[in-house]
Amino acid sequence: MSNHASLTSANASHCGLIKPHKYDVTGPRYTSYPTALQFQANFGCNEYRQELLKQKGSTIAPLSLYVHIPFCHNICYYCACNKIVTRDHSAGRRYLSYLAKEISLQAELVGLQRTVTQLHLGGGTPTFLSDAELTELMHLLGQHFKLSDQPSREYSIEIDPRTVNSDRLALLRGLGFNRLSFGVQDFDHEVQVAINRVQPFNTLQVLTDTARLHQFNSLSFDLIYGLPKQSLHSLTHTLAQVIELAPDRIAFYNYAHLPTRFSSQRAIDRQALPTAEQRLAMLALIETTLSTAGYCHIGMDHFVKPDDELAIAQQEGRLQRNFQGYSTCLAPDLIGLGVSSISSLAHSYAQNEKDLERYYERLDNQQLAIARGLTLSHDDHIRRQVISQLICNRQLNIKQLEKQFQIDFKQYFNDCLETLKYLQKDGLILMESDKIRVTLKGRPLLRNICMTFDNYLNHDSQSHYSSTL
Repeated sequence: MSNHASLTSANASHCGLIKPHKYDVTGPRYTSYPTALQFQANFGCNEYRQELLKQKGSTIAPLSLYVHIPFCHNICYYCACNKIVTRDHSAGRRYLSYLAKEISLQAELVGLQRTVTQLHLGGGTPTFLSDAELTELMHLLGQHFKLSDQPSREYSIEIDPRTVNSDRLALLRGLGFNRLSFGVQDFDHEVQVAINRVQPFNTLQVLTDTARLHQFNSLSFDLIYGLPKQSLHSLTHTLAQVIELAPDRIAFYNYAHLPTRFSSQRAIDRQALPTAEQRLAMLALIETTLSTAGYCHIGMDHFVKPDDELAIAQQEGRLQRNFQGYSTCLAPDLIGLGVSSISSLAHSYAQNEKDLERYYERLDNQQLAIARGLTLSHDDHIRRQVISQLICNRQLNIKQLEKQFQIDFKQYFNDCLETLKYLQKDGLILMESDKIRVTLKGRPLLRNICMTFDNYLNHDSQSHYSSTL
């Protein structure tokens, strides 16, 4: 067994030592800090334009693009994404025409000197678009941005296995995508029926083989634990099937049941959901099974093979993370395109209109579709760095942080010290003179640990967040 695997196996045994009632709280997933809940309507197009225009012509730093395609053919009850369920394919054509307008407006602020090293199509279901529309989209992006042709680029697309075949995968590879993320969720039929997403195992088997035939650099599976009708027995079988297909990366998310926010989740019977104790047992099973199969747990629900570049980057202390997930070639600026998408710049966040018609209206008026956002304060920058280090490196280099921001850690985070002592007493962290290390026992509770440094939680409604277990 590899060192990574033995560590993850030991981590799994620690799951049994965690008391669910103590740490089963609601909290952010920290795809950003501050989180989107802090975005304000007084941040708009002018603030966004000013930051990008300051850099135009003066930087050749790489660029990241995210394109949101909101449409789905069917509703998946668990889904918390911004989506529009329709079988009217003309909706995709109309949407693409507005994406063309936004792409042109955004590209004017960036210029062609910055290479797009990271591109991600998410949704919704990106493959709702036809082959011709996907081709046109990539042509539009290539016309207005400097797309990379380097093998090291990260060009990925989320795949609903029910919407693609061998020919579509070949097309995607030809369009420049080199990474695929398959939405698996669970292989158990009863669970699939409960979440209204039925897709046979052999469908994934054929697609996985085909993707390897077309030499995609990386195949990722997205799964969820804590779903209705899910049990340790059913999850054991699903894990065996996942391991059989051997994806390069696995994201195993905890289901976030927030029916007051996401109406589709009201179709799920709360009584059919696993308890906190059962979810913790599922997490332990996932950790043990995947580690035995040779996967490394790099944190925040993500597992990779030991020779994956993410595992190597974490060992070397250079792993990074943004809205698109963990990365080794993170660009300083992420431009979000499409309804509800979020842009992340060096000093600000900006989110597009969530309502499709308002998104269209803004673009009809030749305006960027930005509805709200946030300019980061000095304190935001400091805390974002702390949370990023904990999530990516599972440790915080205190001396490095003090030097970077010219602060005294104990003075600056004086209000956090008691909580940190509490976490250390529970065995979740180790506090040293110059570092805070997340222990094996603490790794499943990384979100809880990060919450210690979140300056907004006392002001937020916790009902907006999912359970940390």
